[in-house]
Amino acid sequence: MNHQQYTNLPGDPAKPPELVAPAEAQAQQHIGHDGHSSPATPEQHKGGTGMDHGAMNHSKMDHSQMKPGEHNMAGHDHGAMIADFLRRFWICVVLSVPVVVFSTMFQNLVGYQLDFPFRNPIVLVVASFIYVYGGWPFLTGMVGELRNKQLGQSRLGMMTLVAVAITAAYTYSVAVSVGWLRGMDFFWELATLIDIMLLGHYIEMKSVAGASRSLELIVQMLPSDAHKVDGTAINDVKVDTLTVGDVVLVRPGERIPTDGEVVEGSSAVNESMLTGESVPAQKTVKDTVIAGAVNGEGSLNIRVTHKGEDSYLNKVVKMVEEAQNAKSQTQNLADRAAGWLTITSLSVGLITLVAWLWLGKDVAFAVERMVTVMVTACPHALGVAIPLVVAISTAISAQKGLLIRNRTAFEEARRITAMVFDKTGTLTEGAFGVTRIKVLTKDTDETTLLSLTAALEQQSQHPIAQGIVREAKKRELQLPSIRDFKSITGKGVSATVNGKQVVVVSPGYLKEKGIKLPPDATGSEAETVVFVLMNDQLLGYVALADRIRDDSKEAVRRLQESGIKVYMATGDNQKVAGSVAKELGLDGVFAEVLPDQKVKIVKDLQAKGQFVAMTGDGVNDAPALAQANVGIAVGSGTDVAAETADIILVNSRPTDITNLVEFGKATYRKMIQNLFWATGYNVVAIPLAAGVLYPNFVLSPALGAVLMSASTVIVALNAQLLKRSLNRSREKTGVR
Repeated sequence: MNHQQYTNLPGDPAKPPELVAPAEAQAQQHIGHDGHSSPATPEQHKGGTGMDHGAMNHSKMDHSQMKPGEHNMAGHDHGAMIADFLRRFWICVVLSVPVVVFSTMFQNLVGYQLDFPFRNPIVLVVASFIYVYGGWPFLTGMVGELRNKQLGQSRLGMMTLVAVAITAAYTYSVAVSVGWLRGMDFFWELATLIDIMLLGHYIEMKSVAGASRSLELIVQMLPSDAHKVDGTAINDVKVDTLTVGDVVLVRPGERIPTDGEVVEGSSAVNESMLTGESVPAQKTVKDTVIAGAVNGEGSLNIRVTHKGEDSYLNKVVKMVEEAQNAKSQTQNLADRAAGWLTITSLSVGLITLVAWLWLGKDVAFAVERMVTVMVTACPHALGVAIPLVVAISTAISAQKGLLIRNRTAFEEARRITAMVFDKTGTLTEGAFGVTRIKVLTKDTDETTLLSLTAALEQQSQHPIAQGIVREAKKRELQLPSIRDFKSITGKGVSATVNGKQVVVVSPGYLKEKGIKLPPDATGSEAETVVFVLMNDQLLGYVALADRIRDDSKEAVRRLQESGIKVYMATGDNQKVAGSVAKELGLDGVFAEVLPDQKVKIVKDLQAKGQFVAMTGDGVNDAPALAQANVGIAVGSGTDVAAETADIILVNSRPTDITNLVEFGKATYRKMIQNLFWATGYNVVAIPLAAGVLYPNFVLSPALGAVLMSASTVIVALNAQLLKRSLNRSREKTGVR
């Protein structure tokens, strides 16, 4: 089917400068699938602590050198590291049981006695294994933090704090166990501390797993093989072997393997996931195509113009990579707290040791005070304070249609001052739907007109044709049988229905036949109109548009009421974008933009002091999602957008975004409360552990352990109260 031009059809997406010749940018016409057409428009980043991310920055990998179809092993390494933390946790938990049960300190604390030959050596051996095996991630993480600190790249964090505490506890306990020092060992605190820290880091890493997969998924959009044309022969070759000037065949339904120029054939190409343009663009000889786009029903011979690092898709990869890398340098809240606590712990511990030795106390007493300070200053609760809140908020949010992928996403969401929406598939449904049907003759009704139109359009796979057929199916209409179906080149289609000739055509056909366009047929600037004629009599027309989602207007209103500026950035043309922006009452609109331009929009807003959230659904949105302070992906979009984003709208409802601010505030408050309970008691406990009230009172290691356990319980219970806070926020914002 071949309609030359439907009324106000959204224009062809802008191309990267290197892909569009100057003359072509002025004169190029794109005929959509089966001839639906329009004139071309004018050319127009998280990491954590130590081992958890300091030593495994996936974003620094050179993805531009990855072969098409090749998997990014960084994603698999990340998954293996998460599994390793969980494995170490379970093994250490099992081994901790005898260490705790046989510990003299724990026996005195609980009030029972259990002794037998070789008890101490058994505890020493098992505790040593736990220290080395369970503590290894923290010990190596400390080395990484110290190295980065030396290079001026980061502050000391959780890894150093945990490593110092477990090393001090282990060294002192070994000295006591073999008789070098008097006192009671810390083996059971050592074991439980390592257990909880492993669990906390597992929860933390699990909550951010998969962020680097966005790069892998983009690369996977490229096929690994291509059909190279050598004269009359066609040979399947690897895409990475192609050179500029080679010609490849792209069959119907296949992904285009490389950037290039069409040298033979004609077909509609779906670039929506790459450029944001809502309508497939008709490609014919001398038109440019982009790697990763999906070919329609025609075959194309394409001459390779760009490959490897120069391809459009790889430029998208690099933009995502750079944004994620910049984002990954941000330190999280718990790590900052751990950094200060590490300095405090080390400083007070050393001061305690020196002070008691200077006051004449023996080495055993001074060392016991120092170790008690260090162990007390490293509360178990700090390891789970933030991960517990994140785990609970993530679970609750998922039930409410918000899938949180980044552990600080809620915390960041409370600070949003500017929201940038993609249009197609985000504010709109991303598929053409019938907006109105107009009957122009007395002997035809709306049902008959739609049935006739759908009967002819069901022969096409074009989005406009599919939109008409969907409407007919929605109304459960019986479509009449047709025969003698024909395509009217550049105009539309025709067929015989009940012995009468019926045509479904573009406005150009009517002008050619001298038929005057109905005065209201132009509709809104976002609409596309097809006309139905029977025996050259105009029966009426059907108007379609990429419909705005039902709750988009409410979402925009609620965001603006919260003091957030709402903008739209889209690859669609200015008329369509302006029409949508006007209807929704947006604060600003950016049309005919490519991924790099969306990134620039986000950067410009950030440069003005705005805390920016970006919402999108396609590959073209991925770089901006990564660059934004908070990236939000629509659940109905691509895997690439979802993997790049911090938050996913499971139900694709824009109104769900409005709950992020309140949910974020509630989550952040709970994080602060937990950090207070996890570390606040140190204000009292550390001085007591150091012996400031000696000889009237000295905090024993056993009592210090009780305080640590109590803070952990308080943190866990307080995290559970987050459910009430989020439910109150949900009621306040009207979440469904």
